[in-house]
Amino acid sequence: MLAVKEIDQDEVVAALRESADNPSAFLALNAGNAYFTDASSAGVVAFREAGRYLIQFGGAFAPEADRERLLHAFLGFARAARRRVVAVQLQQSDAELYARCGFTVNQVGSSYAVRLPDHSLRGTRFMKLRNKISKARRSGLEVSEVPYDKAADELASIDREWLRAKGRHVKEIEFLVGECGGPVQHHRRLLLGRLDGTAIGYISYSPAYGSRPGWLHDLSRRHATAPPGVMEAINSHALETFRDEGAEWLHFGFTPFVGLSPDHEVTGASRLTTRFMRLMAEHGDKVYPSASQLAYKEKWGPELVLPEYLAFHGRASLPAIWQILRVTKSI
Repeated sequence: MLAVKEIDQDEVVAALRESADNPSAFLALNAGNAYFTDASSAGVVAFREAGRYLIQFGGAFAPEADRERLLHAFLGFARAARRRVVAVQLQQSDAELYARCGFTVNQVGSSYAVRLPDHSLRGTRFMKLRNKISKARRSGLEVSEVPYDKAADELASIDREWLRAKGRHVKEIEFLVGECGGPVQHHRRLLLGRLDGTAIGYISYSPAYGSRPGWLHDLSRRHATAPPGVMEAINSHALETFRDEGAEWLHFGFTPFVGLSPDHEVTGASRLTTRFMRLMAEHGDKVYPSASQLAYKEKWGPELVLPEYLAFHGRASLPAIWQILRVTKSI
């Protein structure tokens, strides 16, 4: 393992709140991440080590004036450790910076969000969604916000059943999705659905900072026997709660291999990586359930779609993509 300076997670939270403009930035606090800081600049870089690579998450979280300086310092750290940097889930402004700094950058997917103050499920567009929510509520579903420490056993039971239903060879995806528990849990919101007193589904929300502040729908699980509409009813309850509290945005997070467009690519994009992403968009559901995720997000009528990017320092590398799949436990 690389020797990195220990940094308190409260410092990471402070850096994200101050500088992050990535709606998924809070995932930088996932267990297992390491953090790089440098005395020459403010901010933090979150990453994981994977073989010969440092897999960086979400860009350099730093004030605008320090971002490039922090990125160069991190590249120097990687060179000294004989590692190559691969960055994933960059925003468009990150993509342009990284391309200037010697990275090969390609779009890898998109993220979706609804603006809460004006959002409504009225109209024919949302008729099917309203019907699913109503059916779940009529079945006796009760949705409430709960503290994690009071509901941890119920969540663990749902997780076990969720994994069992997926099959014994399926692993829980990590790194690019949310989690529950740990030292920053008090920053998250947890909504739980119960039917006849039994927990059957939950959604965890993390804070989203930057120019589109609000909440990130970052982890959801349900019992295999949960009736249709349970997750939609839980999210509708959260959406109404956050809107009433004055939150501006509900982000549905990143989905790989969707929303790909030549218009989103930056100068110097790899043709090989573009072909790979297109292939995954057409045939990659065994690696990641992109189609079902996209269908769930689109049913809420997102007003904002943001392209997200993958960046290789130097030339694009399929072995690096393989390491990302391993780190995320997608394979």
